[in-house]
Amino acid sequence: MLTFAVAVFFLIITPGPGVLSVAGVGSAFGSRPGIRYIAGLLVGTNLVALAVVSGLAAIALADANIRHVLLIASAAYLTFLAARIAFSGTKIAFIEAVKAPGFWGGITLQAVNPKAYAVNTALFTGFAFWPENLVTETMLKFLILNGIWIPIHFLWLFAGVTLHRLNLPAHIQSRINIAMALSMLAVVGLAAFAPK
Repeated sequence: MLTFAVAVFFLIITPGPGVLSVAGVGSAFGSRPGIRYIAGLLVGTNLVALAVVSGLAAIALADANIRHVLLIASAAYLTFLAARIAFSGTKIAFIEAVKAPGFWGGITLQAVNPKAYAVNTALFTGFAFWPENLVTETMLKFLILNGIWIPIHFLWLFAGVTLHRLNLPAHIQSRINIAMALSMLAVVGLAAFAPK
C-alpha cells in the first residue's frame, strides 16, 4: 500500500496538463476560480479512473481510430487552454481571457487528458496490495489517490495564486503565463509524439 501511495505522489506531482493548468488558472485568475477548476478536475479524474477500472477505457482505446480522435481532441483543448493562460496577463492578445475555465472546464480537461488515462491505468492495474479482495483494494486505491491528489492540486493552485498576489509587473506576469502555457504545450507534444 505504501508503494502505491508513493507512486501516486510522484505520478501526480510531476507536471502534466492538470497541475500546470491549475497553477496557470491560479496565476491568471486567482484562488476562487482555481478552486472551481480543481473541483471539475477532481470529478473528471475520478470519472477517468472509473472508466479505467470498469474496462471502458481499455475497450475504447483499443481502437486506433478512437485513440487518434481523443489525441486530437486532447491536443486541441490543451492548446486552447494554454492560449487562454498565456494571453490572460496581456493587453494585446489573440484570445481575450474574460473568465477562467471553471468546473466544466476541469471535467473536460480530464476527459481528454492523456496523462489522466496513463496514470490511472498504471495505478489501478498495477501495485496490487490486496489481491484476495479486488473490490476492497480498488476502494482503498480511490481513497489513497484522492487523499494525495487533492492537496497536491491545492499546492499547485497556491503556487499560482502566490505569483498572482506578488503583483509582478505586467510583462513578468505575462512571461510566467506564457512559460506555463508552453509547458502545457510540451506535454501535448510529448503525448502526440510518444511511441504508440
